Order: sequence, then structure tokens, then C-alpha cells
Amino acid sequence: MKNNKFSIYDAIIYAVLFIVLVVILFPLLNVLAVSLSSNVHINANDITIFPRGFNLYTYKMVFRESKIYTAYKNTLIYVIIGTFLSLLVTSMAGYALSKKKLIFRKKFMIYILITMFFNGGMIPLFLTIKNLGIYNTMWAVILTPLVNAWYLIIMKSFFEAFPEEICESGQLDGLNDIGIFWYLVLPVSKAVLTTIGLFYAVNMWNSYYYPFIFLDSTDKYPLQLVLRAMLYTGEGLGGANRGDQPIITESLKYATIIVSVIPIIIVYPFLQKYFVKGVMVGSVKG
Repeated sequence: MKNNKFSIYDAIIYAVLFIVLVVILFPLLNVLAVSLSSNVHINANDITIFPRGFNLYTYKMVFRESKIYTAYKNTLIYVIIGTFLSLLVTSMAGYALSKKKLIFRKKFMIYILITMFFNGGMIPLFLTIKNLGIYNTMWAVILTPLVNAWYLIIMKSFFEAFPEEICESGQLDGLNDIGIFWYLVLPVSKAVLTTIGLFYAVNMWNSYYYPFIFLDSTDKYPLQLVLRAMLYTGEGLGGANRGDQPIITESLKYATIIVSVIPIIIVYPFLQKYFVKGVMVGSVKG
């Protein structure tokens, strides 16, 4: 019979989780409250997690600026194409490396592991992108972070747990390695594909380092670069200070932060169920 008594151990766990929840939620709620508050209360610095003097004027100014829509469009293009290509390459490489019959398999894994600890540096990377002729194009932003070594290892571990008997039955039916991967392996790999895909999408959505280095044209800037310009230079929304009432810079910055994180926050709950399953299944074998 199950013991459903609430123990001290359970109380400690819930208390710790509650503290973690507060630490995570408080900054986000504070940013949201400031972005929705009036200038008087922002100047008085008396806002915690609830808006004071409810005001949507900063959001109107944010969405009135055409740069935001262009940045949103660019970010969506980078996320969609980048996530698709990253998943395609990572899953194919992970499946190939999961096969013990692959020639130089261990050497490939050593080279992949090395990239987790060492890299060539910014200048060699910049020169490489220049020489490839993709500087100031979307491909510089998409291809540079195309494969993450850790995600590749998770994918490889997941495919190693795939029953070899199913692959052999596919070979008997006349499928080659590509056919087995496409028709037999991928359909039952939704958990790990969704998990890794969301990780790639979030990384691409939040990326500003590579766009900052490799993009010159402002019409190619993603949303995070527009946000970065506001946070560090107070610029980025050219017409923000024109209007029928003054705009507090801090409120404008926070409104832009909320605009940039809302899409990811909306997507997370729908895909959360795949997280634990995908990562844990991919961690069964080393």
C-alpha cells in the first residue's frame, strides 16, 4: 500500500522549488511591470511585480517602429531555416556515429569532443566566413552555429538505443541506410527531435553574437540586435521619443524585452512534455 504522508523531506523540496520559482519569476514580472507602468512611478523607482499607473504607450511606440517588424521577420527566417538545417545535419550525423561499423568512428568522436573545449577564435572564424563569401548574408548567421557538439552526442546516444533488429528488417525489405533512417528511425524519434529542435530554436532566437559580427546591413538584423542597441546605446527605435508624451528609456527597453521573449514563452508549454523524455532517452548509453 502506498504511503501518501507528507514528510519533512517533501517540505524541504517544495520550499527549495518555491524559492527557485520566485528567483526565476521575479525579474521577468518586474520587467513586465515596469514596461506597463507610468513615467511617474518609473522615476520614483517604486515598482516591484505589479504595474503602477497602467500604461501601454511604450508598447504602442515599439510596434509603431518598422524596425521591429523587419527584425521579427529576419529572426523568424533565421530560426526556421537554422533549426531545420541544424536538426537535419545533427540527426544524420548522430545516426551515422551510432553505427559501430562506421570507419574512423572513434576518431570522429574525438574531433567532435575537442570542439566542446577548444575553438579557433573569433578572427580565424571571421576570416573563414569572409573567404567563403557569405559575410553579411543570412547564411553566416545560420551556418556558423549549425551543429552543437553536445546535442550531437545526445542524438547519437539516442540512436544507439534504437533496436538493431528493426534496422535489419528494413534491410531485408530492400531499404538502404538512408531509407532506414528516414522511414524507420525518424518516425519514432519525435521526443529527441523536438527537444533538440527547441534547444536549437531558442539558441537561434536569442543569438546576437554572430549577427553582430557577420552582419553589416541593418535590414538583416535579427530582433536581438535591435534589443541590444537599445540596452547598450539607448538607440534602435528612431521615433520612440516623438509623440504626445515623453518616453522613459528604461520602460522602452523593458517593453522591447517583453516583445522579444513572448513568442518563446508561448511555445515552451506546448513542447515541455518532450523535454525530460527526449533528454533522458538520449542519455541511456554513453
